[in-house]
Amino acid sequence: MRRFWLSALATFVLDQLTKLAVVFGLDLANRVEIDIFPPFLVFRMAWNRGINFGLMAHGSDIARWGLIAVALAISAWVIWWLRRTPGGRWLQVAGGLLVGGALGNVVDRLAYGAVADFLNMSCCGIKNPYAFNVADIAIFLGAVGLVFLADGRKDGGKPSRARK
Repeated sequence: MRRFWLSALATFVLDQLTKLAVVFGLDLANRVEIDIFPPFLVFRMAWNRGINFGLMAHGSDIARWGLIAVALAISAWVIWWLRRTPGGRWLQVAGGLLVGGALGNVVDRLAYGAVADFLNMSCCGIKNPYAFNVADIAIFLGAVGLVFLADGRKDGGKPSRARK
C-alpha cells in the first residue's frame, strides 16, 4: 500500500499546487482566460459545482455535500478494495491517482463551494468548451488503470491447485 499512499499524496499535492499557482498566483479567478499555447492550451477559469462537464451543477448545498459524500465513499471503497486485492505496483498507483484526485476535488468543494477547473484544450478546428484540472486527469487515469489492471479472479489472486 506504500505505492498507493505515495501516489495519492503526490497527486493531491500536485493538484492543489497547480490550482493555487494558476487560479490565484496568475489571478485566473479574475482574469478568466489566459492564452498559453492557443488553441492547444488555454487557462480558462470555470467553477464546477457539478460533476464532469458541469452535469448536476444546480449549485445547491445538497448537491455539494452529496458530491463530497460520494467522492469520500468511493475513495474509502477503493482503499478497502486495494487492501484486500493483491495487485502489482501499477494497480496501487492507479488507485492512488483516483483517490488523490478525488480528495483534491473534495478540498475544492469544501474551500470554495465548487471545483476549480482551469485547463482547456482544443485542436484541429474543434473548440472544446470545457475546462478540467489535474485531479480530473488523475481520476480518469486511475479509473482506467483500475479497470485494466485489476486481476478479476474471485479466488483472491491465488493460483489454483490441481486436485489429485
